[in-house]
Amino acid sequence: MRKLLASALLLWVPALFAQNPPPQEPQTPTLTSRTTLVLVPALVTTKAGEPVFTLQAKDFVVTDDGVEQKISLEEDTGGEPLALVVVIETGGSAVPQMDKYRGLGPLIEAVVGGVPHKVAVVEFDSEAGVSQNFTQDLDKVSSTIERMAEGDAGGAIFDGLGLAVEILAKQPPQYRRAILLISETIDHGSHLKADEALRTISDTNTAIYSLGFSSTRSQMKHETGEMLGSSEPGPPGGCMADDPNADPAAKRNKATQAYDCLSLLAPPLRLAKMAAIAARNGFRQNVPETVARVSGGEYFKFSDLKGLERDLTRISNHMSNRYVLSFHPQAPHAGLHAIGVTLSEYKGVTVTARNGYWVDEEAATAPKP
Repeated sequence: MRKLLASALLLWVPALFAQNPPPQEPQTPTLTSRTTLVLVPALVTTKAGEPVFTLQAKDFVVTDDGVEQKISLEEDTGGEPLALVVVIETGGSAVPQMDKYRGLGPLIEAVVGGVPHKVAVVEFDSEAGVSQNFTQDLDKVSSTIERMAEGDAGGAIFDGLGLAVEILAKQPPQYRRAILLISETIDHGSHLKADEALRTISDTNTAIYSLGFSSTRSQMKHETGEMLGSSEPGPPGGCMADDPNADPAAKRNKATQAYDCLSLLAPPLRLAKMAAIAARNGFRQNVPETVARVSGGEYFKFSDLKGLERDLTRISNHMSNRYVLSFHPQAPHAGLHAIGVTLSEYKGVTVTARNGYWVDEEAATAPKP
């Protein structure tokens, strides 16, 4: 199984404990869903927030666009090393918060735990940049965070996440991958648009764990009205017709139009379309919460340094105690797939899992082997 995980292009999220340093492997390109195996890590917790450890594959029900899947429970998934990118906002509404998280560095060690690791730092205001390349030295990470300067009025969350995913994609394939995002709730100023961000987040094996604080009211009012555009019905003449009023650069290709039209009729595609709409609407309200939900991570409201320490401890504990479920999708359509994970019998517990994955058109139209 370990050889399969190292060689295939898979969808999975981090589990954090390993004993031995990993062997050197060649770098790989960005991961996509060009694979017959989908991995769905799931955290199960009690009402008190404690992980549940005793479940088996038969206890879970996993659906892909509403269709129940035959699943397996992966074994021995806690031994891989970790590649982590800490993504921190330094502009916009983050400026008054920066003193609260300048001491974040030592807390990263709790998230990393005892595994072989590489940690990088990305900071952003209206532009995103790599402040610290991947390093095993957590002191370098701490000093990078401590010396961050206040940025401009921008808060390009999508650009910061996109850059983090880009540099994670170049890490060796045996590394589990995670992003720790600290930002306000609303994106303003990103070059990467919401739809592109949704694909970027869903088209990778990276889980996003978020700590968010509120954007100012003026930013929320401005950005939520413009960020995602209109959700009006299709053009006159039917959903496959060309919209005479559309911007030529924004016209959909026929494959995308067909997907949109079929989603009005076919229940599985309708469910996937609803998931995509839900994600876009979530971006209007709270970007860090939405990206955590889509990617299978967790979201916490940013409060103060004490709360930050508490939340990071919870993240560290939960990341290392997830079940990893897997299934082989049948004839996947292009675009976002909606994943559902429930328990067949257990009551009074909470299941947290990634709620979608992306299939590109090339993979969807490729003939079966």
